[in-house]
Amino acid sequence: MNIDNSTKTLVLGAGGLAGSAIMRQLKKREFENVLCPRSKELDLRNQRDVDDYFKHHRPQHVYLAAAMVGGIMANKTRKAEFLYDNLMIQSNVIDSAYYSGVEKLLFLGTSCIYPAGRQHPLKEDELMTGPLEPTNDAYAIAKIAGIKMCDAYREQYGFNAISLMPPNLYGPGDNYDENSGHVMASLMKKFHTAMKNNEPTVTCWGDGSPMREFLYVDDLGEACMFFMSNMNRPGPLNVGTGEDITIKHLAETIAKVVGFTGEIVWDTSKPNGNPRKLLDSTAANGLEWYPTHTLEGGIELTYEWYLEHYDV
Repeated sequence: MNIDNSTKTLVLGAGGLAGSAIMRQLKKREFENVLCPRSKELDLRNQRDVDDYFKHHRPQHVYLAAAMVGGIMANKTRKAEFLYDNLMIQSNVIDSAYYSGVEKLLFLGTSCIYPAGRQHPLKEDELMTGPLEPTNDAYAIAKIAGIKMCDAYREQYGFNAISLMPPNLYGPGDNYDENSGHVMASLMKKFHTAMKNNEPTVTCWGDGSPMREFLYVDDLGEACMFFMSNMNRPGPLNVGTGEDITIKHLAETIAKVVGFTGEIVWDTSKPNGNPRKLLDSTAANGLEWYPTHTLEGGIELTYEWYLEHYDV
């Protein structure tokens, strides 16, 4: 089922990595009535402001991509903010969406919701079956609450709210701060800076052994369009590539794309995080959704965007 491009659509988090990918997909499909307030216009943590916005604009479809996000150090050292801000954002939005008459809401979660130390790939039914990874448990708990809120409003009120769980995202619009950004963007900036300055080494955190799954963000944007049209069920749905690589392999691939030929040094005094995170996306594949970008191809596109927007 295709959505009519006149549908009044609200994208929250439109300036972020996932939200900007959703915006590109809506533009590609020539949607005519898209709302995308930024944080300076609408503080999603403020219940009254969110409620007033929904009552005034009355969107039909909502993409909830807004969240406080960050890399391993940000998650580890700012747990109170990650828990409070994300709980407030999603609670205000989901509640106001239902009471203002929104037809459908899509909530974006994270692979961090699943227990640490499990066999991989991780299936959706493993949610809440064991302890979380301690370095990002606050963020994960907030996202689990969002999934459960969508399910509760569906069960009690019949609200059509769905939840997608992507793996690590990367691509245009990412945060390239080495201290607060995710691993892909942080490494890209490190290697680019070292290449430009002819530095002989680049130091990376941990020992390079953790394994991660990476999804090019425009594949997620397409998934959001697809499942907004083709999904009506409770619980999380994993949307990944089905493949993971070590952080060491990732660093070597980024170095190759960037053109850095020096030595990669591993700082084992820094945390590794969860040893492995790979999603089982069999259910999404069964609904005929598949990503289209290879990892190296996606990194090349990301680096082209980085050069255009950051290397100035």
